[in-house]
Amino acid sequence: METFDKFWNYTLFTISGGGQINVSQVIATVLFILIALLLGRFLMRLLAQYMTRRKVDPNVVQIISMIFFWGLLILIFMTALAMLKIPITHLAFITGAIAVGVGFGSQNVINNLISGWILMSEKPVRIDDIVELDQHLGRVERVGNRSTRIRRIDGVHVLVPNSQLLERVVVNWTLLDRNFRSFVRVGVEYGSPVRRVEQLMHKAAVSHKNILSEPAPVVVFEDFGDNSLVFDLFFWCEMTPGTELRLIRSDIRFMIEELFRESGIVVAFPQRDVHLDVSGPIEVRMDK
Repeated sequence: METFDKFWNYTLFTISGGGQINVSQVIATVLFILIALLLGRFLMRLLAQYMTRRKVDPNVVQIISMIFFWGLLILIFMTALAMLKIPITHLAFITGAIAVGVGFGSQNVINNLISGWILMSEKPVRIDDIVELDQHLGRVERVGNRSTRIRRIDGVHVLVPNSQLLERVVVNWTLLDRNFRSFVRVGVEYGSPVRRVEQLMHKAAVSHKNILSEPAPVVVFEDFGDNSLVFDLFFWCEMTPGTELRLIRSDIRFMIEELFRESGIVVAFPQRDVHLDVSGPIEVRMDK
């Protein structure tokens, strides 16, 4: 027992001003930090679940959780110093040196951390937004301290550093509203009834459940092409996590093809006229 008491009260080092730090203080401080972190994570999870049940905006939940997390870290740090009986003024020089070293060694980490706070405060990219970055199209699931997690439309998760979302061009499909415009292009052969083509293409658009009635679909006679009369069907849809634009355009093409076939309208294909300039008759023969 005497040996244990000697170890328990053994002085590890002495700080300026006569203060001593022994083994018991260090062990108690480490245990306090571990318990406080575990308890803090549990309380933060409970807080997030409570706000989610109250239907609070997910972006607000994320900001409040981050504030709670960093406030908890500061409180734990100050309490640990008090348990070790270390005045905060004694850490001025040490923290200054550490700050300089950390600043040079972790510029990217700090940049992404600050960028994360900017994203959560200005909200150019929010949770559940549909964004496109470097050909990655998906839904934002989480804006973290260092990176933002995006779930692509094919189910793959992409982790994007927060600074990239501020420094690069990001297409946010749902920043102000969820409506977007797309189009389908069709070419029909010369001599087709153009007004009938317009009616059938418009009918295909208005009959699709995912196409909005306001703004209404519009058919534009785009051009007299080399091999066809070119028509564009413009329509508006609402972008949701389950919206698959390629499937909508595919449905429209299926319906247009069926309507054209019923009306005898032919979708054009490339054609070439060949002219032979010969001095005499030529023999034409077909072999079976």
